[in-house]
Amino acid sequence: MNATHVEPATALAELKQTKPDKVTLVVLSGDMDRVMAALIIATGAAAMGMQVTMFFTFWGLNAIRKENMSSSPKDWLRRAFGWLNKGGASRLPLSRFHFGGLGTTMMKKVMKDNRMPGIPELMETAKDMDVKMIACTTTLGLMGISKDTLIDGIDQLAGVTTYLAEARHGSVNLFI
Repeated sequence: MNATHVEPATALAELKQTKPDKVTLVVLSGDMDRVMAALIIATGAAAMGMQVTMFFTFWGLNAIRKENMSSSPKDWLRRAFGWLNKGGASRLPLSRFHFGGLGTTMMKKVMKDNRMPGIPELMETAKDMDVKMIACTTTLGLMGISKDTLIDGIDQLAGVTTYLAEARHGSVNLFI
């Protein structure tokens, strides 16, 4: 049995011809550290000249909601979701060591002391770099979140088929 040897540079050149430099990220988590990681990857890829699409769904939608905004859905269960889950990039908890907000406050202080931008600043940088941001319509409806509670700069409200169409042509696809 003969194995074909392919040079890495040749394989990379062929991959670039068939797949554009395109990155898609599904932002499922509403945790501060995970949303920051997604935004850092998105802005890094955009800085490298890659096309970037971020698809926000479930708790990840909290990162693109206006501060302290809740929707007014008709049924009590989704109203309760909105009341408990006001959203806003500065309100996101840490995934670990949150400690009722103390850990998050400490992390924000360390970031500020080290001149690291927070989520709102990273979000603005991503928008300035033409990172495409999509809010999942299915989850918006499921959680009773209205489009008027989303921050300015969301490029599209769409479902999973839109994400899959973007991801199909991507060279990097991440789920965070």
